[in-house]
Amino acid sequence: MKNDDVVLRCATVQFEPRPDDKDYNRARIEHHVREAAAAGVRVVAFPEMCLLGYWHLRRQSAERLRTLAEPVTGPSISFIRRLAVEHGMAVGVGYLEIDEQERLFNSYAVCLPDGRVHCHRKLHAFEHEAISSGNSYTVFDTPWGVRLGVLICWDNNLVENVRATALLGASVLLAPHQTGGTASRSPHGMRPIPAQLWHDRHRDPEAIEAELRGPNGRQWLMRWLPARAHDNGLFILFSNGVGQDDDEIRTGNAMIIDPYGRIIEETWAAADATVVADLDLSLLPLSTGRRWLQGRRPELYDVLTQRFGDERAPRAARFAADPVPLLRTPR
Repeated sequence: MKNDDVVLRCATVQFEPRPDDKDYNRARIEHHVREAAAAGVRVVAFPEMCLLGYWHLRRQSAERLRTLAEPVTGPSISFIRRLAVEHGMAVGVGYLEIDEQERLFNSYAVCLPDGRVHCHRKLHAFEHEAISSGNSYTVFDTPWGVRLGVLICWDNNLVENVRATALLGASVLLAPHQTGGTASRSPHGMRPIPAQLWHDRHRDPEAIEAELRGPNGRQWLMRWLPARAHDNGLFILFSNGVGQDDDEIRTGNAMIIDPYGRIIEETWAAADATVVADLDLSLLPLSTGRRWLQGRRPELYDVLTQRFGDERAPRAARFAADPVPLLRTPR
């Protein structure tokens, strides 16, 4: 039996939000929060943009997005904040944020049991030309003596972001996503999953589960996600949408990964689901990645902060189809 002082019980959730139906989505979040609280969970991570739905937003006008968006002090995050306080938990949820200047952000709010709210703005937002990217990392203390960090979806694909989050002291990374089944521009990237397989999931569960676990879902994640945990010596709570997301099928695969890149718990269910695991914090100090961090030579890394002249905005980079030059020279 592990010492309670070095164990943090966490959960990650996959669920299928209804587009623009905040009441339904809040109810689903409340259901999973209460389920997690009954299991003794202290930190629960929900998917990216789960309060509003995700991929359909790219088709909306900027005016429509501003109507749907809320400030961090708005009714949706206030509702989540009350749940966190009531259950003594940290609850992370994704939403469309609007600030005082009416700028829009793909944001993720983590509500703590003392009433504090930490908000991360996606650093590489590409969903809509009206949605801005954030400009800062998000790492913070919790009542359990563990520092949490947040990176949203594509933020995690750029390795520098996870390294920076680890260097800022995060031991647990919340990694909310809406991914799987995307139409990648890369020849060996993901491909869309036929929607009919999702609609037939109750009649033929094996067919859709094979897709969720296959090269357009879990197999793709296994190419890179465990390495983010291993190379930086931190736990990852991977949350994701599952099911219909506009014209794509999200693949779920909610999982919890330890600092050695090992999957502690996961699901490939074709349904809303919660994954719960005890994080053994005693693994952190001697984990391989954390030891490697001490071998860094920062004086060699100037190239990481130099511009090469071919950088693109996140939206342009995400949807570009032209090849990237193999030889690049800093300005």
